[in-house]
Amino acid sequence: MSRTALESRRAFAEGTVTATELVETCLNTIERHDAKLNVFLTVADEQARRQAADLDRRRDAKEPLGPLAGVCVAVKDLISTRDIRTTCGSRILEKYTPVFDATVIDRLKQADAIVVGKTNLDEFGMGSSNENSAYGRVANPWDLDRVTGGSSGGAAAVVAADFVPLSLGTDTGGSIRQPAAFCGVVGLKPTYGSVSRYGMVAYASSLEQIGPMARTAADCRAALDVLAGHDDKDSTCSRTPLKDSSWNQSLKGLRVGWVEEHWTDGISEGIAAALRSTREWLEGQGATFVPVSLPHARYGIAAYYLLASSEASSNLARFDGAHYGLRANVKAEGRSGNGLEQMYSQSREAGLGPEVKRRILLGTFALSAGYAEAFYGKASRVRRAIQQDFLEAFQDVDVILGPTTPTEPFRAGEKVDDPLAMYLADVFTVLANLAGLPAISFPVGFTEHPLPLGAQLIGRPFEDRALLDIVERFQDDTDWHLRRPSSLNS
Repeated sequence: MSRTALESRRAFAEGTVTATELVETCLNTIERHDAKLNVFLTVADEQARRQAADLDRRRDAKEPLGPLAGVCVAVKDLISTRDIRTTCGSRILEKYTPVFDATVIDRLKQADAIVVGKTNLDEFGMGSSNENSAYGRVANPWDLDRVTGGSSGGAAAVVAADFVPLSLGTDTGGSIRQPAAFCGVVGLKPTYGSVSRYGMVAYASSLEQIGPMARTAADCRAALDVLAGHDDKDSTCSRTPLKDSSWNQSLKGLRVGWVEEHWTDGISEGIAAALRSTREWLEGQGATFVPVSLPHARYGIAAYYLLASSEASSNLARFDGAHYGLRANVKAEGRSGNGLEQMYSQSREAGLGPEVKRRILLGTFALSAGYAEAFYGKASRVRRAIQQDFLEAFQDVDVILGPTTPTEPFRAGEKVDDPLAMYLADVFTVLANLAGLPAISFPVGFTEHPLPLGAQLIGRPFEDRALLDIVERFQDDTDWHLRRPSSLNS
């Protein structure tokens, strides 16, 4: 599938292709290649074909069409889809089929986009490599032995492999941007509260945000225009609209922050070189670079994992075999007793993976009596300090440029036995979540292998469109986003 989302919409509206043809091309590609990647947990072929047939009928009848009419979309399996299984990458929800759509799915359908399936992810969104799924890891289309990044690894890989032109991921500490960087696509984490979270299975409610992934910033913009806006069903959804951007014509006068704390020994030379090249391009467009400091950034990872794990401990308490999810049959397993507490324990033991258990334990400890102030309270104060750092930085700059990840995609299994090393893969992405800011990752180069390299732009609250404008102009002058992996050619 070589068309972008906007090209698909245009071709369908002009009558050069039918929605049925677009869907069949997508489904055929999935059937041929997904065994190599393990991207989809559920393919909604029947629903997609029905919706495509209805769109074809409406177009032929000259009825109005939505802004994403005919565009095939894949959705991270953490977002509720009516009558389509939603597992969250976990055994505990293996048989769960929602009876309602998340608000973002409602809005996609109103825009006439076609949901073709649900993509693989780290269980409950907890991971940086997509190796924590109960249904196996997702392979990187650029090198099948490498990880896609997490937790939205399936949503990134499905675009990189040309299965669909557009996908939805969720980002709690970098879970859209990191896999976007590892797979060579664009991934946008919108401003917190700009897109409804209703119907997303919560991991860390004060941090996570739904956002689009695509090959181009223009496609992400088209998706954001559909998804953004207040929702009465979500108390965390803001009434503040996204701001218009002044950078859609020229970048002359753009002030770009260059964070000294980002340049550590841990950044690979390939990423450092790609960032310098991106800086040179921006300067050639008339942008100026301003040194800025985020003095509390070094505490970001520690604060993030304490806060996120604490919220996970609370949010995942309902997956106990009684309220939701897999229920262990205590008697059938031949264990003594059959009390409620034992049923809870055995259901969670059987249904949850090791990384989810690790974070629940960490969060429960951080919230426990006698420790809550020392851990959760202190992490909350660090969060406020990081927010203040950004507030001060944005008095002098319009956006901040930096790496998305410290390294290129690493090999599968390389960090599985070292959770702390895995957590450090999020060192540059968690800050935007802690501060609630919009951030975008976009491809800026490749290693010799070739493996994709990503850069990150962070903007002021509700200035998401400014980030998209900058990346769109960058993509007008470069071809990194046009390159395709060769691993699926055979």
